Amino acid sequence: MATGVDQAVGMSLVVFSLLLFTYYSVWVIILPFMDNEHTLHKYFLPREYSVILPGIAAVVLLLCIGAFTAVIMWKNRKPKKVD
Repeated sequence: MATGVDQAVGMSLVVFSLLLFTYYSVWVIILPFMDNEHTLHKYFLPREYSVILPGIAAVVLLLCIGAFTAVIMWKNRKPKKVD
């Protein structure tokens, strides 16, 4: 059974993910169709970053998965038997 703290942390992660998804969707889908002088543009980074930031996040994620896999494999290796 999940405790109250676990549920609060889970709900905060869900809310953060929804906010991030909404922000990115508006940035990538809606903003290109608006005038450059619209006030909404001041709340977003330039469009180049909409490709660069997810790319960097993907590389960091892959590096973390690779490092985790390497650590697990290193810890689970069996010592060689000496005959």
